[in-house]
Amino acid sequence: MAALEIDAKAFLGEGAIWHPLEHALYWVNIEGKTLHIYDPATKELKTFNMGERIGTVVFDKHGNTIAALQNGIHTIDIQTGELSLIANPLPHKDIRFNDGKCDPEGRFWVGSMHINQVEGAGSLYRMDHDLGIHKILDGITVSNGIVWSLDKKLMYYIDSPLKRVDVFDYENATGNVRNRRIAFTIPEGLGSPDGMTIDNEGYLWIAVWGGGCVGKFDPLTGEMKLKITVPAPHVTSCAFGGNDMDTLYITTARENLTEDELRKYPLSGSVFSAKPNSKGIPAHFFKGAV
Repeated sequence: MAALEIDAKAFLGEGAIWHPLEHALYWVNIEGKTLHIYDPATKELKTFNMGERIGTVVFDKHGNTIAALQNGIHTIDIQTGELSLIANPLPHKDIRFNDGKCDPEGRFWVGSMHINQVEGAGSLYRMDHDLGIHKILDGITVSNGIVWSLDKKLMYYIDSPLKRVDVFDYENATGNVRNRRIAFTIPEGLGSPDGMTIDNEGYLWIAVWGGGCVGKFDPLTGEMKLKITVPAPHVTSCAFGGNDMDTLYITTARENLTEDELRKYPLSGSVFSAKPNSKGIPAHFFKGAV
């Protein structure tokens, strides 16, 4: 069972990512339009109001934080909260960014979705080192978890309503992907896959929306090796962090829960943590100049 780490009551907590240099957990409340930075050593929590829905953040080695907002990709000054626009590839205001990460070569991949989850309205984008943005996939409904295999030859990707994990052949030198296929499907009745991370043995850790858990999956067989129960039905993202990268931080949501469900799961929207006897790998930094 995951333990309570931050009593947050976020409507749509998401985007957990550990900053390996700051030793801090970053996460977002998409519908609350806020970015949160948490120091586990001191329990200090900083909150920044972004003014727009915020899907995810990544970092570069120059101390910049890059955020995917509903009105485009920006850098954030973490001291002041000031935003600077890099680019906005989104076609209109009803499309927002959702989950994303940097690949091993330091390109930023981020997906989009319609605010009303219109089927096929979303896309997956890749921002290269020169800040050029390329649409890699379209016809996506809820773009979510994305990770790369430890040997940098495969990319795993989740479009949540499909209830499966897809895999692509991935070329690290160019960022090109091809040969999309199903890696495995989520067990019937478990819920919908949401955010995803990878550990240092290559297992995939997937937050399960509607399933109240994070599952550890073998990407080759689809076998669920471990299930971490979370006292909130809508589990949204997970990221390894801590000094030894052995703490799994887990975000959750209150969205789409009835009053009865919220009474039963009052900690929904909080951030939880677990020690699953596994270690993650540090987040990849964006290698472009912003």
